[in-house]
Amino acid sequence: EVQLVESGGGLVQAGGSLKLSCAASGFTFTDYAIGWFRQAPGKEREGVSCISTHDGSTYTIDSLKGRFTLSSDNAKNTVTLEMNSLKPEDTAVYFCAASISAYCSRYYTFYDPEYGYWGQGTQVTVSS
Repeated sequence: EVQLVESGGGLVQAGGSLKLSCAASGFTFTDYAIGWFRQAPGKEREGVSCISTHDGSTYTIDSLKGRFTLSSDNAKNTVTLEMNSLKPEDTAVYFCAASISAYCSRYYTFYDPEYGYWGQGTQVTVSS
């Protein structure tokens, strides 16, 4: 059974940091790219960052570059999203998802339907 389980969300003050983890099981981890998405109240879900686990290539949307960093630990089948200098507008439910077709190069564009497996999400709340 494929499972993606997010953890690490919580309440943090503006300017603070959080690390979100996505633990994957039930599939060959390095065959997949892992993406992080977020959805704020009343807004559409947006792709945030992704990593191609077989070679570590990453992509992060321009507005978050320099604040969000994605890494993977292939021995633990885990991807970690490190979020720094958090802002109230980063408040959202954060989801990780797995795609067998995505390649997270610098030219990547998120396309949600190519992610076949999704976690349940973890809430991140940034207070001002």
